[in-house]
Amino acid sequence: MSEAETRDPAWAYAHCEALVRAGDPDRWYASLYAPADKRPHLHALAAFSLEVARVREAVSSPMPGELRLQWWRDALQGEARGDVRAHPVAAALDDTLVKARLPRQPLVDLIDARVFDLYDDPMPSTGDLEGYCGETASCLIRLGSLILANGSEPGGAAAAGHAGVAYAVTGLLRALPWHARSGQVYLPADVLKTHGVTREDIVAGRGGPGLLGACADMRALVRRHLAAYATERATVATVAAPAFLPVAMVEGYLAQMERPGYDPLTSVTDMPNWRRIWRLWRSARSVT
Repeated sequence: MSEAETRDPAWAYAHCEALVRAGDPDRWYASLYAPADKRPHLHALAAFSLEVARVREAVSSPMPGELRLQWWRDALQGEARGDVRAHPVAAALDDTLVKARLPRQPLVDLIDARVFDLYDDPMPSTGDLEGYCGETASCLIRLGSLILANGSEPGGAAAAGHAGVAYAVTGLLRALPWHARSGQVYLPADVLKTHGVTREDIVAGRGGPGLLGACADMRALVRRHLAAYATERATVATVAAPAFLPVAMVEGYLAQMERPGYDPLTSVTDMPNWRRIWRLWRSARSVT
C-alpha cells in the first residue's frame, strides 16, 4: 500500500465494504437502503465491529487479545503507535468519526465489552448479557442513526437499545455451536442454573432438554425486546430507519430455531440471500 493510497480514504472504505459484505450480510444489505453518501460510514462502523469481534479468533491466549483491543482504544483516542491510516478499517473509522461528528466514547465502551470475548467465563446474568449487547449491537444502531441524520438528533435512543439487544442475542444463539466448540458460553449463568445446565455441559456438547429450555428463555427475551422496540419505533426519525433494518431478520432466525429437530449445538441458522433481501425490503417498505 503506497503512502498516497493510505491518505485517500476511498481505499479504506472499499476495504470496509468488502469486509462487511462477506462477514455481515445483514448489515451490508441493510446499508443499501441508506443514501449512497452515508453507506461508506455505515460500512466503517460495521467493519470496526467485525474486527473487534474477531480478535479472539486471531490470538492464542487472552493477553495478545487484550493488546489488540488496547491498540484499538489508542487508535480511537489518538494514542496509537505508528500510522493508524495504514490500517484500512482504522483509517475509515477515524474519517467517519470526524466527518459525521460522532462521539468516540461509545466505541471505547464497545471495545471494553468485547474483553469478555477473550475469556471462557460464563455470562453472569441476563442483565449482564443485555448490557453486553447494548454496548455492542445497540451502539452500532445508535451511531448509524446519527450518521443518517446528518448531525440532527434522530431520536430513538431507547428503540436502538431494545433493537440492538434483540438482534445481538439472536446472533449469539445462532453462533452457539461455534462458541461452544471454542469454549465460550454467552447464555447467562442464572438461566442455565434454572434449567440445570452448566457451562461444562455446553462446551462438552451435552445439551439436552435443559439447553433447549435455556435457549427458549433466550428467544422469549428477544421477543420482549422486539415488543419494546415496536413500542418505541415511532420515536425514530424516518431518515434513521436504515440503521434499524437488520432487526427485520430476527423473527426469521427465531422461527428456524423453533422448528422440530432444532439442536442448539449443531443446527445452522441462516437463510439464503434472496430471503434476506425480501425481509429487508418488506421492513423498509413499511416505514416509507
